[in-house]
Amino acid sequence: MTDTLVHLHRELARVVLPGRELREVLDQVVGIARRALPGSEATSITLIRDERTFTAAFDGQLAMDADELQYQRGYGPCLDAGRAGSLFVITDMRTETRWPDYARHAAELGVRSSLSVPLPFQGATIGALNNYARTPDAFGATDLQLGEEVAAFVAIAVGNAEAADRATADVANMRQAMASRSVIEQAKGILMERYKVTAEQAFTLLTHASQRSNIKLREIAEELTATGVLRGS
Repeated sequence: MTDTLVHLHRELARVVLPGRELREVLDQVVGIARRALPGSEATSITLIRDERTFTAAFDGQLAMDADELQYQRGYGPCLDAGRAGSLFVITDMRTETRWPDYARHAAELGVRSSLSVPLPFQGATIGALNNYARTPDAFGATDLQLGEEVAAFVAIAVGNAEAADRATADVANMRQAMASRSVIEQAKGILMERYKVTAEQAFTLLTHASQRSNIKLREIAEELTATGVLRGS
């Protein structure tokens, strides 16, 4: 393992994932990537969400401008890297033939070469790590290796953030469900005491009130426990 790769691993190991917003993590990682890749003068991270593409973080305005050229056209090396899971190197924008219109406009911005690395996650790709330079043929074998290392880390960070979001949503849904169940049980208790009925009969009264008034059962129960009035009774 080269000293450069060892240094990159140390830098990435210092990035804290838990308890941080994804944007904050990616801002830090994209800076590490730009500094680590010898050929890169500007770096960005493109994410793909339900066919929507956007730059999640960037270091250097040149990267953001080059990304936007691709989003406007719906194609380009970073988009194709993210969609196809393939690594793309452009050695000279002025002679590039795979994306001629994009390459011509990128060259006008001052971009001469680029490296686009897919972000692999659970057998799919979720975006790309994009690197740009103002000189032709700026990206060599070292850049490709380091780019793939950073891309793998970015994919893990994105996956962790999404898992955390899902877990937070699950907890919130569970708490809401528990709160609803609690208030319904309280309402049933009120009706059981008031009308001397069973728990099942009290629940039936609540559901009938909900159906007649076209209001959620939880809201009927909340109103009953707060005011003592069963709507529609």
